[in-house]
Amino acid sequence: MDGPDATALGDDDAELVGDLLDGSHRALARVITRIENRTAGYRGIVAALHEHTGGADVIGITGAPGAGKSTLVDKLASTYRDRGDTVGVVAVDPSSPYTGGAVLGDRIRMASNVGDMDVFFRSMSARGQLGGLSMATADAVKALDAFGKDAIIIETVGAGQNEVDVVRTADTVAVLVQPGSGDDVQTLKAGILEIGDVFVVNKADMDGAERTLAELEEMVHRREGPTKGLDGGHHGFEVPEHPDDESDGDADGAAEWSPEVCRTVANTGEGVSALIETFDAHATHLRESGAIEATKQRRYAEEIRTLVRSDVGALATAEIERHGGIEALAASVRRRETDPYSVAAEIVGPIAECVEADADGAERPESATER
Repeated sequence: MDGPDATALGDDDAELVGDLLDGSHRALARVITRIENRTAGYRGIVAALHEHTGGADVIGITGAPGAGKSTLVDKLASTYRDRGDTVGVVAVDPSSPYTGGAVLGDRIRMASNVGDMDVFFRSMSARGQLGGLSMATADAVKALDAFGKDAIIIETVGAGQNEVDVVRTADTVAVLVQPGSGDDVQTLKAGILEIGDVFVVNKADMDGAERTLAELEEMVHRREGPTKGLDGGHHGFEVPEHPDDESDGDADGAAEWSPEVCRTVANTGEGVSALIETFDAHATHLRESGAIEATKQRRYAEEIRTLVRSDVGALATAEIERHGGIEALAASVRRRETDPYSVAAEIVGPIAECVEADADGAERPESATER
């Protein structure tokens, strides 16, 4: 964990941030490398970039392995470029158990866009996070957003219902299913159905495509049924209503988003343009309904919690080491010299005292003024 001045920006880092904001792809690559490696000063860089974010449409592509996510992402990037948009892609790969790096990071996944400087592709390690997303991924998206990318695509590992983590980073979530994948559709029922804004039957030229489409349509219908007429907002978030709006829809009377079911053949590009139009429609809905603000607030709340937990965990780990290490502490518990609760209290106690002392100190200026 960085020290109390973790968000302070040194001269070299300030220059790096300035170069990124001026459109330097080299600076963008260096910033993302700093972010992924969590090198000293990266927090200051991300903090400086934050005020420049908010302009990109962030799309999460998730689904079971074999659904064709990588091929579809390739075609999506090409289609976005055809209409003049700039694109950033973060492909989250499984982590190597030996290096912690991306296992699949060296594969050729963006063949159609090689050499196009307006498509920035980065393969990143999932770093053991459920759903294949880490804080490094979220920070990389911020860097791409601040750089000025119009569309940012996150391709996740595809770890079943744990992919709900993608909701915390993406504005629009597309869940891919391949035809004839009865098990995949059953998995959607287990939870991942709740995070999808768009459902995509990829490889729609295969046998079983029509049946899979029908099953998805039925599942979406059932998802809407229990709460029809209620405003659940984006991904279940509540959407703020206009004070004068007496309708049951979103703010300004907009209807709640009904998840779309699309079909694509990523190998040929069939259906990709229509899919992007659906992404655009969802982005428009989020802006016009006001749901995007609720989405962002929830995302920032989760990010703050994650950072605080991580930092407190690092403090606790350091305190454990100061007490001789976890193995020594566990051995003392095994010998009945102490118990786990007492050890935990001993570890957390100094941290809690520091927090309380800091809180007391923050109150002193006000009391001094009163005197």
